[in-house]
Amino acid sequence: MWKVPEKRLRILSGADKLTLYQWNTRVAEHYFCSICGIYTFHRKRMAPDHFGVNIQCLDELPTDGVPVRDTGGKALSGPT
Repeated sequence: MWKVPEKRLRILSGADKLTLYQWNTRVAEHYFCSICGIYTFHRKRMAPDHFGVNIQCLDELPTDGVPVRDTGGKALSGPT
């Protein structure tokens, strides 16, 4: 995922194929492709003015050398 300011994210095609998934407080938004199921991007509760974009979904973007870090997703869930 690559952090992108909300104003900079532009969906050029396929917006009609996106499916929104939310849970718990329904503040965070997680978008998936309704055709193949890939996780395309999300808006976090803690940074609602940014999107996390799955750069593997972007055409013609070399990903070699992009920093990678592990994230403990379970710890980010918060109370239910």
